[in-house]
Amino acid sequence: MAASMAAAARRLRPALRNSPSWQSPWHRPLSSEPPPIPATAVRDAFLSFFRDRYGHKLVPSASVRPRGDPSLLFVNAGMNQFKPIFLGTVDPRSEMAGFRRVANSQKCVRAGGRHNDLEDVGRDLSHHTFFEMLGNWAFGGEYFKEEACSMAWELLTQVYGIPEDRLWVSVFGGDPKAGLDPDLESRDIWLSLGVPASRVLSFGPQENFWEMGDTGPCGPCTEIHYDLAGGMGEPQLVELWNLVFMQHNRERDGSLQPLPQQHVDTGMGLERLVTVLQGRHSTYDTDLFSPLLNAIHQGCGAPPYLGRVGAADEGRIDTAYRVVADHIRTLSVCIADGLSPGMSGAPLVLRHILRRAVRFSTEVLKAPPGFLGSLVPVVVEILGNAYPELQRNSAQIASLVSEDEAAFLASLQRGRRIINRTLKRLGPSDTFPAEVAWSLSLSGDLGLPLDLLELMLEEKGVRLDLAGLERLAQEEAQHRAQQAEPTQERGLQLDVHALGELKHQGVPLTDDSPKYSYFLRPSGGYEFRACEAQVLQLYTEDGTAVTSVGGGQRCGLLLDRTNFYAEQGGQASDRGYLVRAELQDVLFPVARAKVCGGFVLHEAVAPECLQVGDRVELHVDKAWRLGCMEKHTATHLLNWALRETLGPGTEQRGSHLNPERLRFDVATRAPLTPQQLQAVEATVQRAVERDEPVYTDEVALPLAVHVPGLRSLDEVYPDPVRVVSVGVPVAQALDPASQAALQTSVELCCGTHLLRTGAVGDLVIIGDRQLTKGITRLLAVTGEQAQQAREVGQSLAQEVKAATERLSRGSQDVIEAQGLSKVMGRLTDAVDTAVMPQWQRRELQAALKVLQRRANTAIRKLEIAQAAKKTQELLERHKKGPLIVDTVPAESFSVLVKVVRQLCEQVPSTSVLLLSPQPLGNVLCACQVAQGATPAFTAEAWAQVVCSHMGGKAWGSGAIAQGTGNTADLETALSTARTYALKQL
Repeated sequence: MAASMAAAARRLRPALRNSPSWQSPWHRPLSSEPPPIPATAVRDAFLSFFRDRYGHKLVPSASVRPRGDPSLLFVNAGMNQFKPIFLGTVDPRSEMAGFRRVANSQKCVRAGGRHNDLEDVGRDLSHHTFFEMLGNWAFGGEYFKEEACSMAWELLTQVYGIPEDRLWVSVFGGDPKAGLDPDLESRDIWLSLGVPASRVLSFGPQENFWEMGDTGPCGPCTEIHYDLAGGMGEPQLVELWNLVFMQHNRERDGSLQPLPQQHVDTGMGLERLVTVLQGRHSTYDTDLFSPLLNAIHQGCGAPPYLGRVGAADEGRIDTAYRVVADHIRTLSVCIADGLSPGMSGAPLVLRHILRRAVRFSTEVLKAPPGFLGSLVPVVVEILGNAYPELQRNSAQIASLVSEDEAAFLASLQRGRRIINRTLKRLGPSDTFPAEVAWSLSLSGDLGLPLDLLELMLEEKGVRLDLAGLERLAQEEAQHRAQQAEPTQERGLQLDVHALGELKHQGVPLTDDSPKYSYFLRPSGGYEFRACEAQVLQLYTEDGTAVTSVGGGQRCGLLLDRTNFYAEQGGQASDRGYLVRAELQDVLFPVARAKVCGGFVLHEAVAPECLQVGDRVELHVDKAWRLGCMEKHTATHLLNWALRETLGPGTEQRGSHLNPERLRFDVATRAPLTPQQLQAVEATVQRAVERDEPVYTDEVALPLAVHVPGLRSLDEVYPDPVRVVSVGVPVAQALDPASQAALQTSVELCCGTHLLRTGAVGDLVIIGDRQLTKGITRLLAVTGEQAQQAREVGQSLAQEVKAATERLSRGSQDVIEAQGLSKVMGRLTDAVDTAVMPQWQRRELQAALKVLQRRANTAIRKLEIAQAAKKTQELLERHKKGPLIVDTVPAESFSVLVKVVRQLCEQVPSTSVLLLSPQPLGNVLCACQVAQGATPAFTAEAWAQVVCSHMGGKAWGSGAIAQGTGNTADLETALSTARTYALKQL
């Protein structure tokens, strides 16, 4: 039977991997009558089956925004929310700790990160960025393989009515390299349920062994597959349901150890199941998508959806239908769960998804403006009953989608014009210039995702210069690193001679007041105005003054005025682009701006000719600028909060900020305690929650220095100087009779700031270190990053709490105690490296240090007791003689060595060598020679002989040694040990 199953598996492996997704010409509906079961009923039937027949608790879907798990951009599997149970870190007092058998329908997003289906969506008939995962779980051995398989088979064949002859199963065929046997138990269960041996396939670890990550719980899985061909020709199998049996733990060294408790984790995609039950050719043909496709057709007036792919899909009409339908589902679900399009992490992926949907809807389907937002009610109608948060947030979702759609449409139109103009200048074999693509990409303000740009070019038969893009990406990474740790001199500079020449020519200093020209829209977003200027001087990379540049040349520009913030006062420079007034379709990317003697020098790339005297229009990168504004206002609040917490003697000693994070150096009498760090954060939070206005005004320097409580002036300021005051008008702060300035942040500052503090969102100090005695450097993040940091901290705190309670209950054996010690080590590493509140990190580090000592003490006590018991057993077997050579079960070297030492202590005249076979085939060896042994008889040599025989190695000293090997013939190894020792004696 085994041979026939292996042959079948080899024959059908391509069917599993390469079966066409719901395109089989032999696919036939399960029946023509009655009408297909609605998707809602399919979902409900799954949940009712496990609740009513088998006593499962129904738990709601977790948010697609991961809570406290920085390894994920989105929740991408049903098991994500149950990780604490699998890892043994669940809070014993939480509801989850009581879960034994549960079921749910989980919202999942696979876009960005390790699991990324985004680029495939639309190209075929099966990929989605959002999908629903039906799952049932059994924790702590509540049930295992037999029950899981029989429940799944009963649901599919008896409740859903799928013919048994359309179903195949695959099981784990073993992995000799890892020492894992085939999962014969699952195979026998399927055979007992009536699955013919010819339809039970056996595969290796790539197909049928599931792992959570590089370390952690894992185990064999068995999959149920549906045959699209239905017996007509070669089987064409597509996976329906995956049943994972977590029974091992992957250790840091790559080894596998048995889990103390076994778990069942199953997952079945609702969309794929509905496709089978409704007898459709594709997930897009089901009632989960057909209302959306109909709404798209009615709203755009495009030809109706026909389900075509590849070359048959002329004009990519059907591809666009699929992209828009999939992406609006994803956007709706994510926004309902509190995720919005943004500039980093998951929000950046959402921004990408939205812009991809806008491009396909407007360019391919010719949709009118505001079209995407009009689809949100359709999504709510389809999914709202299952996920009520969609119904509660419907209006907000539609508004946000429409606003972002409108913002991107203008950029898309300009981007299209730039692409077309660039293509006209290319020869037949030329690639599209990397510099132009980069200026259009997400790194620039226009925000055309690179993959979308590549697709637009592909449609025109043009290749993108990918090597050039890689070079620019590396330069961007270097630029970000420089922005994080600025140096005094880098890039283009105007030396004393260049500055003297400018003054000699009468070139006026740059008017950079337009950098403050921004305002809040009624919707709450910021509007940054463009700035018109004239080119006064151009410089090459080596600083030579020239009258024109072009041809992709890197250059420096002096303008009569600018809205770019030049790096100073600790705030990173703006970036963005400029266009010539008479040629709007050529972008000149601006990487940074810097102040040189009152002149603002812009570092740019000139893809085409730019001359002295040209009129230009400047556009700052809005997202970059806004990130800097958030961090700068947060820096002022942090400075004020430190003085409020530590006292008025606290002084700032430097700062630097960019959109990613802020750095703040402060003079303190002693390092900040966790309580002080927490108090500082709380003070900032209160100011943020009040959403106070931020006032600015230019004031004569002699007047400004008399602001009550103003920190000492350790910098040179212009006269007049700009005053930034939070919550108090500048005139009121200046009033000597007023104490208002003592109750808030008032500073002299030339930076760009928010207009209200609420946009900071939150502030978390994620690191602190002593630069010198009395100077502390703080690192902090704001907004979404701060919220994520808090969630990570809360998650780790819960894990430490759970580990504490497990340790307090005590361990029954060495394996359990060692498992707890490993948990402490893993948690210590996680706490040391996580982006989390620093006050919480310090507290958890202190707690874990104590817990690790307790765990190690518990292990030592258990090992000593276990070793004593094994020692007595061996002494009873070996009454007399100069040698004890035997095998003994031991979980670790530590136990084995303790047994050897205790034997030699009780019988000093005896030499001892013990072997201990391990679960995966390894053999541990430990030995000690008697005190009166001859000098030629050493423990190291003895262990080396035995371990070499087993294909391993040994180490140690003349008195005691240890080693490892790998053999199934322990008797021969023991005989080798005895023979060698007797010769030496």
